[in-house]
Amino acid sequence: MSELNYNHLRYFWAVAHEGNLTRTASRLNITQSALSVQIKKLEERLGHALFERRGRQLHLTEAGRIALDHADQIFATGDEMLGTLRDASRTRNVLRVGALATLSRNFQIEFLGPLLRRGDVEIVLRSGGAAELLTSLQDLSLDVVLMNQAPQSDSMIAYVAHRLAEQQVSLFGTPARLGNSNNSDAAVLLTEHPVILPVPYSGIRIGFDAYVGRLGIRPQIAAEVDDMALMRLLAREDLGLAVLPPIVVKDELAAGVLINASDLPAITETFYAVTLKRRFPNPLLRTLLE
Repeated sequence: MSELNYNHLRYFWAVAHEGNLTRTASRLNITQSALSVQIKKLEERLGHALFERRGRQLHLTEAGRIALDHADQIFATGDEMLGTLRDASRTRNVLRVGALATLSRNFQIEFLGPLLRRGDVEIVLRSGGAAELLTSLQDLSLDVVLMNQAPQSDSMIAYVAHRLAEQQVSLFGTPARLGNSNNSDAAVLLTEHPVILPVPYSGIRIGFDAYVGRLGIRPQIAAEVDDMALMRLLAREDLGLAVLPPIVVKDELAAGVLINASDLPAITETFYAVTLKRRFPNPLLRTLLE
């Protein structure tokens, strides 16, 4: 079996980072056709296409993304051998994670917990909207996306939604607001105190609106917020009772800064890790999903 030609790999590596065959050929001072031949030879050696064309643009295939990860490590190790990264001689594995900007930070930390203190692992964490993150997942620039709703698969895109946890949503407030009251009736609390709510059309808000609609009450809304971390802070400032899953305020509950005033029946928050059906899944994901 022939060995890997590292010249071919370096040409591929350059094109993958440049994203353009013509510019890379010009920078390397070779012809575009010669550069294409070098990449074709690498693809033949690996047995997989590394790029696909979409219009006039080159995009990495799944095999190409994996090859680029290894090429990054190979050439970084070469630089280390030359002394440029003298104190970083260990190869690091990379996991690219996307998370909804509104998702609980505590949940994200708990999910990533098994990898956080591993010296051989680098975690790249991006936040954003659902559409943006799922597009990055399709482009293979993310390995997994953390969400609170399972996306819809279709004939072109096969998402895999791993259900990680489901938590009962409750009302949380300060001891000063709730005092020594033993009243845990959600309906009474919602008529006596203002509430801090997620924005309309979020899963929790839809459940909450249906719940108060059945009760026939109209709570006073202190704030509508699209960030769970900010809801937690507003609850700490005693703006009202926050409608949240307990993982968002677990530190405040442990410290006694906030208390669980009442569960809200039939309202839950479900957490998902969304991946694609891939031939070469990132092996680090298995540790987290199991």
